[in-house]
Amino acid sequence: MTGARLAGIIKPIMRSPREQLEILRRGAADIISEEELLERLAEGRPLRIKYGADPSAPDLHLGHAVPIRLLRDFQRLGHEIVFIIGDFTAMLGDPSGQSATRPQLTKEQVEENAKTYAAQVGKILDLSRCKLVYNSEWLGGLSTYDIIRLAAHTTVARMLERDDFALRYQAEKPISVHEFLYPIFQAYDSVMVKADVEIGGTDQRFNFLLAREMQRDFGQPPQIVMVRPLIPGTDGERKMSKSLGNYIGLTDPPEEMFGKIMSIPDALLGLYLQLLTDLPEEEIAQLQRDMDKASLNPRNVKMRLAEDIVGWLHSTEEVEKAVSHWNKVFAADKLELTEEILAEVTQRLAPERRGERIWLSSALVELGLAKSKGEARRLVEGGGVYLGEERAADPQQEITFEEGLFIRVGKRRMARITFQS
Repeated sequence: MTGARLAGIIKPIMRSPREQLEILRRGAADIISEEELLERLAEGRPLRIKYGADPSAPDLHLGHAVPIRLLRDFQRLGHEIVFIIGDFTAMLGDPSGQSATRPQLTKEQVEENAKTYAAQVGKILDLSRCKLVYNSEWLGGLSTYDIIRLAAHTTVARMLERDDFALRYQAEKPISVHEFLYPIFQAYDSVMVKADVEIGGTDQRFNFLLAREMQRDFGQPPQIVMVRPLIPGTDGERKMSKSLGNYIGLTDPPEEMFGKIMSIPDALLGLYLQLLTDLPEEEIAQLQRDMDKASLNPRNVKMRLAEDIVGWLHSTEEVEKAVSHWNKVFAADKLELTEEILAEVTQRLAPERRGERIWLSSALVELGLAKSKGEARRLVEGGGVYLGEERAADPQQEITFEEGLFIRVGKRRMARITFQS
């Protein structure tokens, strides 16, 4: 059964307000405020939960899945999800966390990127019980007069309280006027959908709080703000991002997804388990303690994490295939090499190439160990490429063509370099 079909059979669970709060606070970086949320839950009506995603790129990734899984929890508790595709705001560009002005997208680029968003979201949410809207429906028709009236709801001083704007201002880096409009328009989205709760990453805190102020100005109860951590990508350092190449896409093929998860640094395991699985928090804490004491191999925990995520995004059958593929290609750290095997995999290069420096990803393609540089990058990041007995970590690592250089991909693909006489 696919993840989308699993999402389609979500049934509301009857819980008390306090029990709902216990479920919803898992993994929260901040809730503004828990008391307000508890009061709103006690009203006994379905709350309107807002989440917005700008189609600035065609694919969603596990970083997006973190807040979307919280939407799923709200949905399971019987609340109404309003998923806003920010086709209008995407043309402005979200300045959150940016050290420079984003390049603006065209209407055509945004429309192309948005085409598959519903299907990707449907891997986690029950779309039949989710209101999907585009913010161009109300923002696209604003007159100049309307925009001036909206801009009057905040001040330049308030905008410069944002960390990213403040840092750029202090560094004398340009801040375009249209960037100030982005949080104003995002706040107006909350007014238009009458949001009770807004969910997103910690980088959205300022925008969410601005929405609370604007809702008050429009005579609405201010929304509750729920922000979740921004998960680091496969490099373990920077937040997951398609532009940085450290992402795990929701539509990645199961085997590729499995390999990427197996490549994440061990230090991320606790966070990923908490935000991307339903394992009880007590069990996650015990796994962390066991890893800290070296009584549990992080690779085993990573396997469990990868199986869980591939399972809810794809299917049990695909998990089994991905595990089988991993075991065949990546699991063995060492291989018994005979002279016969080495003779079969020896590749003769022109003598003038002796000492040539080349990127590892390019070498893998040239030697027939990968079909493309993209596949080569994934193989290295998945932990299945070895230079001699050392596991390679960087697809852009420079290597030198020299006599006897031995490169292996998994158990079956390998090459030993020699030179024509």
